[in-house]
Amino acid sequence: MRVLDPTLQDLQRQHPEWRPWLAVVQEILSEIAHPKWNAMVPLAAVPQASKTPLLAETTVALDRRALGRAIDNVMRVASRGGTPQMATLQSVLSVGLDVLSLFRAALNQDDRRINAIASVAGADLGAFSAIAALLPGPFLHACNRRWASAKSASWIEGYCPICGAWPAFTEVRGIERTRYFRCAGCGSEWQAQYLFCPYCGTTDHKQLISLAPEQDGPKSVIDACNWCLGYVKAFTTLQGSPPGKIMLTDLASVELDLAAAERGYKRPQGAGYSLNVTVVHNGA
Repeated sequence: MRVLDPTLQDLQRQHPEWRPWLAVVQEILSEIAHPKWNAMVPLAAVPQASKTPLLAETTVALDRRALGRAIDNVMRVASRGGTPQMATLQSVLSVGLDVLSLFRAALNQDDRRINAIASVAGADLGAFSAIAALLPGPFLHACNRRWASAKSASWIEGYCPICGAWPAFTEVRGIERTRYFRCAGCGSEWQAQYLFCPYCGTTDHKQLISLAPEQDGPKSVIDACNWCLGYVKAFTTLQGSPPGKIMLTDLASVELDLAAAERGYKRPQGAGYSLNVTVVHNGA
């Protein structure tokens, strides 16, 4: 019997309407914690080039059967979500998906390919895309575990040094108030400049503002950019969150996302860097 994460339990109590989606998240978190993914990560990352995430342009060899079982489990849980759209994911289990092709499309955030696969499978495009976005998570977390020490200490880009994703939020840590971006995709962290928009790169203090919704208090703010209209949630904390908690923290702070949207700010679509990863069967 699985033990639910306390944050996940709180979310279920606070948002009972989220239970179907949180069941999918729980399945992904269980996969993230499974050691089998560690063996699927390339043994060594090449020295990090300027502006290039460690995963970019790599060839990844995966066990097709293990990957297929993991994807089937997630799709099965999602198909029980209780909505007509999620129910269409049941068809994915019987069409013989090319799981390597799906995984590559998900890693590279290739929406056109993902939509094409959903169409062939007879699945709702929105539901299928939402689940596909989560599928690389266990592998990406394994990459972060193996490659954390290979990250460039001088990395200052707005996107993740491991997987190229935009930050889920910023942590402002300790009495020194050191700022770190956190990645929901792989669990990575990297130091963030003060007064810096990760999306457009501006450091113009006249364009960068902080919004503090009254209900959240001083520990939670929205750092927004009036130049590109992007935003990042920021949380004051004593220490960094464990990698597996980042997805839940992002979900638990959805009120900040809604507050930002009401003011006309949004997160960019897609990733900060196009990975162009190749995915092949490992031959086992």
